[in-house]
Amino acid sequence: MRSQQTGDTGEWHRPMHVAIVGGGVMGAATAWFLARAHGVRVTVLERDASYARASSALSACAIRQQFSTAINIRLSQDSLAFYRRISTELAVGDDAPSIGLVEPGYLYLAASDAGAQVLRAQHALQAEYAVHTALLDPTALAQRFPWLSTDGLTLGSLGLSTATSGEGWFDGYAAMQAFRRAAVASGVHFVEEEATGFTVDGQGSAVRVTEVTARSGRVFPCDAVVIAAGAWSAAVSAPLGVTLPVHARKRDVFAFEADVDLRDAPLLIDPSGMWFRPELQRGQFLCGAPPRGDDADEMPLDQVDHGLFDDVIWPALAARVPAFDRLKVTSSWAGYYEMNDFDHNGLVGRLAPYGNAYTACGFSGHGLQQAPAVGRGLAELIVTGQYLTLDLSPLRVDRIAEGRPLREQNVI
Repeated sequence: MRSQQTGDTGEWHRPMHVAIVGGGVMGAATAWFLARAHGVRVTVLERDASYARASSALSACAIRQQFSTAINIRLSQDSLAFYRRISTELAVGDDAPSIGLVEPGYLYLAASDAGAQVLRAQHALQAEYAVHTALLDPTALAQRFPWLSTDGLTLGSLGLSTATSGEGWFDGYAAMQAFRRAAVASGVHFVEEEATGFTVDGQGSAVRVTEVTARSGRVFPCDAVVIAAGAWSAAVSAPLGVTLPVHARKRDVFAFEADVDLRDAPLLIDPSGMWFRPELQRGQFLCGAPPRGDDADEMPLDQVDHGLFDDVIWPALAARVPAFDRLKVTSSWAGYYEMNDFDHNGLVGRLAPYGNAYTACGFSGHGLQQAPAVGRGLAELIVTGQYLTLDLSPLRVDRIAEGRPLREQNVI
């Protein structure tokens, strides 16, 4: 496959030792590809080995190809293919990981002519990349999903599972741990340390990071560094003089039960912003919605907004699925989106002006589903100076300074 140029002008050197700040799914995936595919020595600094606040542990963990940008479609397709074969890709001896991947699809609903036109335009783009979706008018929606109220709807877009596409959900924490175990088996060294600073050398286009300093005082020499610290990537990169528009934005998830069997239902996204999906057990569901009011940065995760469920989510649930008029909330939790406020897309690639500093962050809620493809691509860039399999240059960090946002419309 033809190599893709990075578009960077800094001098490139093949690294022998890479330090990665952040041991969540993005950092662990990049570490595994660096070690397994390229034979690079890797040290991963993760400040909390329990992953208590990590998005990898608290995400609702879904995967889709119904995006509005080509790069997100391709990333999700490649990552889905990896997740479908994860039991062999990340097997360690006789330990074959299982992430419980299911593919019932996503169902996007529109409640206006303008919303229907958006779904049609995205359907055309998705079809260009062999993503299979079915556009359903209200009559077709009612026939296919008799439990669904179609009041006010103009169109629905349902993702279908095929050889080239598929949508559903999986155990994101299991996927992260599978990458970590496989990375360790490939020689990657994980240390529980918090990165607080960097040592740099050189001037102009030759400036490079030579060491990562931890809060404990330990120093980790490196030939290249990757910042993959999720929602905290902006704070980690600040000592380098790099400003990343990435913030920790809290999202609440609620589990509920209702006396209805919808185990084959897709993940539904209502025009109100409410979403729900079934669990494996009859009558068990997860749901959520965008937060109310000010979406402040790094709100406490132990303060779930139960009013959001009572005032926003439940009314929307009952209006769209009459059987949800009676339900019981069984649990709830909150996690962070690493929200890229610039354009709601991932930031991947070199951090100027440094010739050997890179990042993978800001995925705005779809990092877990894109980690395999991003980890592979970033490893290629670090080791060869090019993207070899999938060109990730649309996600380059320089687009911020250039004022060229890559807008993603489908963020839930």
